[in-house]
Amino acid sequence: MRQKLPIFILFLSALMLGLWFGSLLSPENSQLTGTLSVLESSAPTGTSQIGDYAVEWNNANGGQLTVRNTQGKILWQTLAGEPFVMAAQGNEHVTESRGMFKFRDNWQVVCTDQTVDLILQNKPGTMTLSGHVYCNDNSSVLYNIDFEESNNYPFLSMSIWLQNPETFQQSNQFDRIFLTYASSPDEHFFGFGEQFTYFDMKGKKVPIWVSEQGVGRGEQPLTFLADLTNGGAGGNALTSYAPMPFYITNQSQGIFVSSRNYSQFDFTRPRQVQILNYAGYMNISFFNGATPAEALSIFTADKRMQPLPEWVYASAIIGMQGGTDKVREVYDKLQQRNMPMTAFWLQDWVGQRKTSFGKQLWWNWEVDYDRYPGWDQLVSDLNKDGVEVMVYASPYLADIGDLKPNMRRNLFQEAKEKGYLVKNDAGEPYLVLNTDFYFGMIDLTNPEARDWYKKVLEEQVVASGAKGWMADFGESLPYDAVLQQGTGKDLHNIYPVLWSILNRDVVAEANDDLVFFNRAAYITSPGYATLFWEGDQLVDWSAEDGIKSAVTGLNTGGLSGMAYNHSDIGGYTTITNPLLNKHRSRELLYRWMEMNAFTLIFRTHEGNQPEQNIQFYTDDETLDTFAYWAKVYAALFEYRKTLVAEAAQTGLPVVRHPFIHYPDDPETWKITYQEFMLGADFLVAPVTDEGAASVTAYLPQGEWVHLWSGKSYTGGQSVTVAAPIRQPGVFYKKGSKWGEELIQELEAQGLMP
Repeated sequence: MRQKLPIFILFLSALMLGLWFGSLLSPENSQLTGTLSVLESSAPTGTSQIGDYAVEWNNANGGQLTVRNTQGKILWQTLAGEPFVMAAQGNEHVTESRGMFKFRDNWQVVCTDQTVDLILQNKPGTMTLSGHVYCNDNSSVLYNIDFEESNNYPFLSMSIWLQNPETFQQSNQFDRIFLTYASSPDEHFFGFGEQFTYFDMKGKKVPIWVSEQGVGRGEQPLTFLADLTNGGAGGNALTSYAPMPFYITNQSQGIFVSSRNYSQFDFTRPRQVQILNYAGYMNISFFNGATPAEALSIFTADKRMQPLPEWVYASAIIGMQGGTDKVREVYDKLQQRNMPMTAFWLQDWVGQRKTSFGKQLWWNWEVDYDRYPGWDQLVSDLNKDGVEVMVYASPYLADIGDLKPNMRRNLFQEAKEKGYLVKNDAGEPYLVLNTDFYFGMIDLTNPEARDWYKKVLEEQVVASGAKGWMADFGESLPYDAVLQQGTGKDLHNIYPVLWSILNRDVVAEANDDLVFFNRAAYITSPGYATLFWEGDQLVDWSAEDGIKSAVTGLNTGGLSGMAYNHSDIGGYTTITNPLLNKHRSRELLYRWMEMNAFTLIFRTHEGNQPEQNIQFYTDDETLDTFAYWAKVYAALFEYRKTLVAEAAQTGLPVVRHPFIHYPDDPETWKITYQEFMLGADFLVAPVTDEGAASVTAYLPQGEWVHLWSGKSYTGGQSVTVAAPIRQPGVFYKKGSKWGEELIQELEAQGLMP
C-alpha cells in the first residue's frame, strides 16, 4: 500500500493537470477578439465635455474612444481600429462546496464584430454612442453607451446596455458583456478588494465573486488534499472573502464596475484589458487623482468607513474560549502582568460542539449558561475593571433540534416557520453544508425577515451585555438560491453588504460605541461595516494562506477602502491529519504578536483546534510575551487615534501599502507580504520566515531610523537588520514625533531591548 499511494497521487495529479490544460484551450478562457467598423457620417470625430472629463471619438486609424481629464491626461482608451464592446449568450455551470464556487462557462453564441453607428449629445454634459455587435449565428444585438458625470462625486460614468434591435428593450438573450481597452506593458494594477497572494495583478485574470478563501489556496500538497477530500475547498491564489471590481494603476487612475454579478478582469495581455460581466449591461466609473492617496479619497467618497470607537483599538482584545472559570483564571494571570486589556472576545458564548473540522459553535445565538455559568456576573465584573465583552454571530442558523439539551429558543425553527430563510427552487429552506452539519440563511431581502433578525441580534446579542461581536460569514449564498427580491446569481455578491447594513442598524439604534467586525465584503461594504478582519489564515508561515498572506491582505484591502482591518493573532485554520499536520508553533505565535502590535487591532484567536495550538496562555513565557506586545501596542494608541480619524476623513487606511505614499518608486509595486506601513510614519517588515534571525526591508526615499537600534538608514535601498524574537523590522521616519515618542514611552516602561 505504501508503494502504491505515491503512484495513485501521481495519477490524480496528472489527471488534474490534463483537465486544467484542456480548460485553457477552451475559448471561454481566452480574450475575445473581433472587428470594428464605423459609420463615419453618423459618428464623426469630435469631443464632448462632460464635467471635468473630455470624451473624444476619433475616426483615425479605424476608430478610437478616449477619456481625458482636465489636464489632457488619458485616463482610458480603446485600441484603435479594434472592437471594445462584445457580447455572448452563455450557459454557466456553478458548483459550491464549503462556501467555495467553481464556474464553468459555455458560450453558445458569441458576438465579436462591432459597428459604431451613431454618436449623440442628447443634453449638455452627456454623450451617447450606439451601434451593433454581430454574432456567429448571423444575429445581432444593439448596444448603447451613455457617458455622464456623477451627480455628487467626481466620477465619469460609462453605462453600456445590450438591447433587442427590434424592440429597443434590454436584451434577455445576451447575458455576457465584454469591454476591451488599451493598456501598456508598464501599466500596473492594484486593488481588487482584499487579495491574499498578489498586489500587482498585471498578467493575471482576476475573478470577482465573494467566497470562502479556501484552505491552502495553492500551498501544496494541502490544497490538492483539500480539493480531493472536500469538493474543491482548497481555493486558489485569487479566491477571497472580499473581492471588489475596482483598481488603481501606478499612474493613480481608477476604475470600478458597479455590478452585482460575477465579473472578471483579464490582464493577461500586455497591451490590453478585457472585463467580462455576467449581465446584459455594465457600468464603469473612471476617476483620477494626482496621487494614490487622492485617488483613494475619490473612490471612497461615497463608501468611506465611519469613525471607529476608541475602546476597540485602545489595548488588547483577549480572544479565548472555555467557559467562566477558564476566563477568570486567565484574566487573573493577565492582571498580574499589568496587561492592558480592552475586551474579552468569547466566541463560544453560545456553546461549543465538536465537528469534523474541530471545535465549532452551536449556530443558535443565545448565551449557553451551562458553559458560562454566572455569565451576567462575569460581564459585570469585567466591565467594572473597564474591560468589555465581545461575542459572535452570523446570518446563518443551524437546526440543532435535540442535539443541544439546554437550548431555550430554536432560531432556525422560528425562521423556518415564518418563511424567513433563503429558499431553493422547490420553495423549501435552502440547506447548505458547512462541515458535517447543514445551515439555513436569513433572507435579508425580505423586510419582515430582516426586522425579525435585527430583533434577534438586539435581544440575544446586545442584551447579553456584549459591546461588540464578530459578524461572521456572508459568503455562501448559493448561486441558484431564491430570495424574495431575486436569485443568488444576482444577489450573492451583495449579501454580505446587506449583512453589514443590518448590523450597522443594530449599532445605530442601540449604542454608537458598539463594534462589529465582518470578513465577507463587496464594493460598498466599507460604508456600513465598523471593522473588518481577514478571516481564516492557516497557522503556518506560507505566502499562500499563512502569516505572509495576512500581510498581503492588509496591503490590498487597505487600497480598496477597507481602512480598518486586522488578522487573528496566530492564524486560525489548524489541521490534524495522518497525511498532514498544521499546528501553531510558539515561534509563529510570537511573530504574529509582533506584527499585529503595529496594526490597528491586537486580538488573539485560539483556532479551530485549540488543543493542538500554542496559546497566549499556554505557560508563563507565552503570557509574558503576550503582555509585552500588548504594552507595545497600547503605547501606539494616540498615533492610531490620529490614523482612525484620518481614515474617516480621507479614506486612507490605517495600515498602508508603501505604494500609497511612494507611487513613483517601482520597487514599492513589487511588495506583497514583505512589509507594510502604519500610517505615514512607520514602516514594518514583520518576520514571517520560520527560524529567521534577521529581516530585509525596502526603505523608500528619505531617512529612516531602526526602532530597536536607533541606527539611521538612507532610503531607496534594501537593508537587512537583526530581528531576534521581540525585534521585528520596524523603522520610523527620521524626525517623526510619533517615532520619537514611541521610543520614549517604551524606554519609560522598560520595553526597549
